[in-house]
Amino acid sequence: MTDWTADELDRVGAAEELQLASRRADGSLRPYVTMWVARVGDDLFVRSAYGPEAGWYRRAVASGTGRVRAGGVERDVSFAGASAEVQRDLDAAYRAKYAHHAERIVATVVGERRYDVTIRLVPEADAG
Repeated sequence: MTDWTADELDRVGAAEELQLASRRADGSLRPYVTMWVARVGDDLFVRSAYGPEAGWYRRAVASGTGRVRAGGVERDVSFAGASAEVQRDLDAAYRAKYAHHAERIVATVVGERRYDVTIRLVPEADAG
């Protein structure tokens, strides 16, 4: 594992949407799913708007790795949990970033019911 560069954090953090693909057991990527992404400090996060039963979320948790692309950045990542300490800041980041959407839509990714379906995107070292 490695860290996001400042440029990657800025570009992915500012992107309206992120595409995420989890890895299959054979290492191939599943189809990309489009979702919102939010930044808190030097970390990037995604949440399941439809809870733990969402297919992409179950597959990401099961595989533990995949690839994301947003803002012209494409990186292999590991999917990690998010600490309890970051959750309220993440709610605020989602609300600020996506305030131009209706509150009923933003509400699908904020609040305590989404804390358990938060994934921290951890960049993996570039191959080569």
